[in-house]
Amino acid sequence: MSIRYGIIGAGMMGCEHIRNILQIEGADITAIADINEKSLNWGINACGDKFSPKVFNNYQELLMQDDIDAVVVATPNFSHIDVMREVFKTNKHVLLEKPMCTSLKDAKEVMDSSKTHKGVVWIGLEYRYMTTISAALKNLESVGNIKMCAIREHRFPFLKKVEDWNRFNSNTGGTLVEKCCHFFDLMNQVIPSDPVSVFASGGQDVNHLDEIYDGKKSDILDNAYVIVNYANGARALLDLCMFAEGSKHEQEIAITGDTGKIEVTIPGRELIISERSSNDFKRIPVDPDLRIKEQGFHHGASYLEHLSFLDAINNKTEPEVTIEDGFMSVVLGLAAQQSIATGQLIKISDVLKG
Repeated sequence: MSIRYGIIGAGMMGCEHIRNILQIEGADITAIADINEKSLNWGINACGDKFSPKVFNNYQELLMQDDIDAVVVATPNFSHIDVMREVFKTNKHVLLEKPMCTSLKDAKEVMDSSKTHKGVVWIGLEYRYMTTISAALKNLESVGNIKMCAIREHRFPFLKKVEDWNRFNSNTGGTLVEKCCHFFDLMNQVIPSDPVSVFASGGQDVNHLDEIYDGKKSDILDNAYVIVNYANGARALLDLCMFAEGSKHEQEIAITGDTGKIEVTIPGRELIISERSSNDFKRIPVDPDLRIKEQGFHHGASYLEHLSFLDAINNKTEPEVTIEDGFMSVVLGLAAQQSIATGQLIKISDVLKG
């Protein structure tokens, strides 16, 4: 069955989705909407000669079209709630880019509305589809009862976005929501328990210090340590630095259980599994996923995400990345932002109370 897409938001991530859909058999892009003319042109150009979408300067009109089966929402974070309110008035399937929302109130509204929506609701947390991370998730049982998960991301600063919307906490939800919801989702996939508290320390120490937009100074964090405690006694750590452009690996992940440890890197092509009993480790090659036809910005993960999204639509199955996954990734990010602001350990139960 051919799936006809509408793209809402044709900036950097919108065009990333377009380039992935271009390479998928049985997928078409029939419409693009963006309020920014420059972004619209980017989206049209990304479609090349393969797709000839209708073009709209508002998402409401796009959502009224009958020749659209699924939409990708890749607008700025703060606008997700407004777009999703209109999506839920239709029966269209939707892939909503991360983070699903920038506040607890909005995230709750999206989650509640999704329960009666007839279409698939998928949250764009594609990091779990990166090849080495996927291999790690498939081998969790090899290290026994998992006690610790450490994720390091040392990378370049935030990229410039249209009208610089990503320079402010009020627009993004904060760095630990905007960027790091991916990593909180991975922690929740690794540790078979519910998160109960978060403690974080972070700041804006190097990047964007002199950037002022319409008289307002950029206030996004560029580094942090975040500790997440789980109900079963396990804990996870995020080590984030966004002024480390020269790093060999953008991400490093270590998952440690009571019988061994798993290590992977991004980029990377191997899974390292150590065993306490032998005091040794083995390197297991991770072959590239031959299904990937577009590497994009996320090492092919967005392409695989779309394949799974389409499978859920065509086979009428539950999404692999659920609305609950998206919700909890935002909750942990909000808790971490609150911890940094207050200097206190934050209980997840308190965050959920709003």
